[in-house]
Amino acid sequence: MSVLKKIKRAVRGDVKLTTIAREAWRRSVASLHERRERAGVYDNELALTDRFARMSADELLAHFRGRLPVNFLGLLVAGTSDAIAPANRILEHRWPLLGFGERCFGKQIQWRRDPLSNFDWPLDYHRDIELMRSDGSDVRVLWELNRLGHFLPLANAYWLTDDELYAEEFFAQLRTWAEQNPYPRGPNWSCAMEVALRAMNLLGSFEIFCGSPYLDAASLQSFLQLLQQHGHYIERNLEFSHIASSNHYLSDVVGLVWLGLMLPELHDAQRWLEFGGKEMLHEMDKQVLPDGADFEASTGYHRFVTELFLYTFELCRANNARIETKYWSKLHQMLMYVRAYLRFDRFAPLIGDTDSGQVLPFVHRRADDHAYLLEIGADIFDDPQLKSSCLDSQAFPDAGTYIMRHRDLYLCFNASGVGINGRGSHGHNDALSIEISAAGRAVIVDPGTYVYSADLAKRHQFRSTAYHSTVQIDGLEQNTIDQNTPFVIGNEAKPRVLEWETSADFDKVVGEHYGYSVVHRRTILFNKRERVWTIDDEFFGDGEHVYEVRFHFASGLHVQVRDRAVSAHGLTVRALSTDVQPVLESQPVSRDYGEMSDAVAACWRISGSPGKLSWEIKVERG
Repeated sequence: MSVLKKIKRAVRGDVKLTTIAREAWRRSVASLHERRERAGVYDNELALTDRFARMSADELLAHFRGRLPVNFLGLLVAGTSDAIAPANRILEHRWPLLGFGERCFGKQIQWRRDPLSNFDWPLDYHRDIELMRSDGSDVRVLWELNRLGHFLPLANAYWLTDDELYAEEFFAQLRTWAEQNPYPRGPNWSCAMEVALRAMNLLGSFEIFCGSPYLDAASLQSFLQLLQQHGHYIERNLEFSHIASSNHYLSDVVGLVWLGLMLPELHDAQRWLEFGGKEMLHEMDKQVLPDGADFEASTGYHRFVTELFLYTFELCRANNARIETKYWSKLHQMLMYVRAYLRFDRFAPLIGDTDSGQVLPFVHRRADDHAYLLEIGADIFDDPQLKSSCLDSQAFPDAGTYIMRHRDLYLCFNASGVGINGRGSHGHNDALSIEISAAGRAVIVDPGTYVYSADLAKRHQFRSTAYHSTVQIDGLEQNTIDQNTPFVIGNEAKPRVLEWETSADFDKVVGEHYGYSVVHRRTILFNKRERVWTIDDEFFGDGEHVYEVRFHFASGLHVQVRDRAVSAHGLTVRALSTDVQPVLESQPVSRDYGEMSDAVAACWRISGSPGKLSWEIKVERG
């Protein structure tokens, strides 16, 4: 397929001809790099700067053993004895993998074997590997294993104990990984983002292990050559597009910053640092909205992107690499957004996709665990207010997120678009949906993501309109989605908020979207004193239709239907404008990638031309 045909297939929305031309030129250059890489033209011999190239192997080893870990790593390690048990399990080749629970990887870890399907991925040239399979394999899970994030809990235990067993395991596993994954072949060299995140995890763990006697001259040489390969791969396979970029490209350039700052001994380090640093800030301008939210319409990816910036900015500060104040301010606003959307149980609503990805995972965390970012951010910014849970109702109009709060009551109203300026791949059909928590726990929830390519039918369901607490009309989707294109979503709904008010006694929000032939407008009025939300769903258009109004309940709740109402955990949803009885539908929820729990949604199905439907959501006083 020609470059122009590929671009036409990828383009969605309005794109300028000049942008298409620039993208065609970029792809032509990338094709040239690919041909050279396939032909083995590039020299991958270790290249050090002049000063270090003149050193003997023993002198170079002494130099690295004398280095101190970067001072901010202490903010990330778990400084208690609880951190030892996970590391001891890793010594047995057992550790948790995303939401799939603890997995055993065998006496000899097979780094290209899919942990779910046991499929052995081939060692073909990386661009020839078909990543979307139909046998239950999930390359996202394989990549998680090969990010080597489990090296960080090992390093954590070594930091606390100085026990050389952890260092011995680190260098042994690293050696087998390099043997089984020759550059640039196999699935673990097929995505620059994965290579970059692996490089960061290797650099963070090596900083702690480099004083160990298990680091000898030969293993140091191998490590440096491996990390040089990581830098070269990222540089030659950047996931950039003039049409749209995302967290993938941001990860690429952040990886180059880490390689450039933490391995200045490499010949290419300064070039990586300069390019990566410039592009990182450019992407912050593009990807972070004025109110601090990531532009992919996903709280899961907001956590991930916030980590990328937070740890990298602090790494830059620790190495005297200056970042302008305006970017620090934007990072602080990203943390304020996290603070605002956390529920009272300190967990996050999972708006849009989440793949449970973490940056520098010294501690394994569930996908909806975002509160630790505020602990780290409070230390970095010297701002204890980031940790405060005394919050008022807040609006984030650029993100399309509106939070209503009072004491133990919380409602998140979602009027976000599909993300990436209408070209989203991680947005869901969740326009005008809500999430509610009360009396210390989530009651009405967003269902999460579950998985990506391992089960396309489930992927389709979890991002569908019917799985969200909003209105579906005529069984259609708010935005076009197709089960066979799991990372493409249309932009028909274009939700917008018409009104937002907040006061001591009342909050009000009015929003609408245009994803159907009928305009859907939702008004929510929060009576704080009475602990009641009133929801009016109005419809503007012609003809008769089928309206399905759903409220998706959290897993583990006892949900009862009685007299047009549904109750759970002291919360009652009651229809005010129809005699139709609700039915309960089986709709599971996922709080972590790969994890799924039974749950139900209450659905009112109404035919005709109702004009307006009204609901009362009341919470009993505790």
